[in-house]
Amino acid sequence: QVRLIESGGGLVQTGGSLKLSCAASGLVGDVPMAWFRQASGKAREFVAIPEWKGRSSNYLDSVKGRFTISRDYIKDTVDLQMDNLRPEDTGVYYCAFLVAYSTTPSERHVGSWGQGTQVTVST
Repeated sequence: QVRLIESGGGLVQTGGSLKLSCAASGLVGDVPMAWFRQASGKAREFVAIPEWKGRSSNYLDSVKGRFTISRDYIKDTVDLQMDNLRPEDTGVYYCAFLVAYSTTPSERHVGSWGQGTQVTVST
């Protein structure tokens, strides 16, 4: 059984930083993973996907240059370093493993989700 557990969310002021971590267990093989987020009243959206089998990492346009995703295959973690945070980054952030790779995965690519971690950026 796959388990994805996110941590690291919290409340931060505009311009601040947070680091999210996703600890995975039960994955079989080298499957792609990604981070998504969902703001209140909005659809869940792709945020970032790390390098995978020669494919470069990719980011939502609005977070490029501010967020950095990394994967540690020894620890089985996927981290999301978020710098220069903005109020529009507020939402619940979810880690997911993908059943099919995409540079900009959508929910249909997702095998399962973590429980999510809240990120709130105040003005």
